[in-house]
Amino acid sequence: MPRSTDPLVIGGVIGDVLEPFTSSVSMGIVYNNCPQVINCCELKPSKILNRPRIEIGGDDLRTFYTLVMVDPDAPSPGNPTQREYLHWLITNIPATTGANFGEEIVSYESPRPIVGIHRIVFVLFRQLRRLTLQPPGLRQNFNTRDFAEIYNLGLPVAAMYFNCKRENDQSSGRRR
Repeated sequence: MPRSTDPLVIGGVIGDVLEPFTSSVSMGIVYNNCPQVINCCELKPSKILNRPRIEIGGDDLRTFYTLVMVDPDAPSPGNPTQREYLHWLITNIPATTGANFGEEIVSYESPRPIVGIHRIVFVLFRQLRRLTLQPPGLRQNFNTRDFAEIYNLGLPVAAMYFNCKRENDQSSGRRR
């Protein structure tokens, strides 16, 4: 069986957070004073204090998307008892626009890893219609798969992740 070169598979996002899917919509993520986020890049906590600019592709303003941002490695990659920690949730983002045009359900909370290297995952779902939903009661132990099932979102249409660790952490491995 050939090995996958998909960074979402190699990084364990497929499996830990998502089922396999085919990306069909472009998504750009840019934090101030940082290059555009690409899969597997590393961003320091001091660079991601403020929410990023998210650009959504597509071709029809009548199509809406939901964006989920989670940390599957909270509080530590070796013991992720809070998997998945919800950092941000936005619904009703019109195609061809950005997250700032959607409805923020859970406000942005910047990742602040304490131990190990954490994967910070952005997942984009196409909605069948505009959504009305209540924020989850807790940020910890959010489940992206269950959320997608409850709101009939199906498989993602795009996903991306970056790595993040405490700024003075010199570790080279993800598991701790």
